Amino acid sequence: MKKHKCGWCLGDSLYEAYHDNEWGVPLHDEQLLFEFLLLETFQAGLSWITILRKRENFRLAFDNFDYKIIAGYSETKKEQLLQDSGIIRNKLKVNSAITNAQNFIKIQEEFGSFDSYIWGFVNRKPIVNTWSNYKDCPANTPISDSISKDLKKRGFKFVGSTVVYAFMQAIGMVNDHETACHRYKKIQDDY
Repeated sequence: MKKHKCGWCLGDSLYEAYHDNEWGVPLHDEQLLFEFLLLETFQAGLSWITILRKRENFRLAFDNFDYKIIAGYSETKKEQLLQDSGIIRNKLKVNSAITNAQNFIKIQEEFGSFDSYIWGFVNRKPIVNTWSNYKDCPANTPISDSISKDLKKRGFKFVGSTVVYAFMQAIGMVNDHETACHRYKKIQDDY
C-alpha cells in the first residue's frame, strides 16, 4: 500500500525524498541549521525544488556550508561564486551568505549556540499543526514575524517572515505535514 504524502512534494523523486527524510525533522546540529538557513535565503523568490536541484552545487561552492569558512570569504571568492552556474548567481544573496555566516557566529557567541537561540522562540518544542491540506498552511506566522524582526535587527539579510517560516518548517520547529501524511505522526513520535 502506498503511503500518503503531503501534496506539495508529489511527482518528483528528489522532492519526495526530501519530504520523507528531512522536511520537518527537528534539527539541532549547528552545521545543518546553517545549511538550511543559507539554502532558504537563496530560495527567496524562487521555488524550493530549484534550490534542492542545486543543493550539491551549493555544497561544493560554499565549502560544505561551513559557516566559519564562509564568514571569511574574500572578494575573490565572491567573484568565483558569482561565476558559478551551478548555484543562484545573485550578488545580494551571495553577500548575504557571508554576512549571515558572520552573524550566525555572533549569535553562537551570545547564546552558546544558534540552536539555543532559534529553538528558544518555540520553547525548544516543535509546534504541531493540523492541516489536512498543505494549501491551508500559512506562509508566515506571528512567531516567524518575531524571528524575522530579530534576525534583521542582528544584521541578517533575506530573512523575511516567509523565508523564516519555511526555515522553521524545514528544521522541524513546526510540523506542517498534512495530518494524513505518513510523516506527520512519525516525526512527533521521534521528538
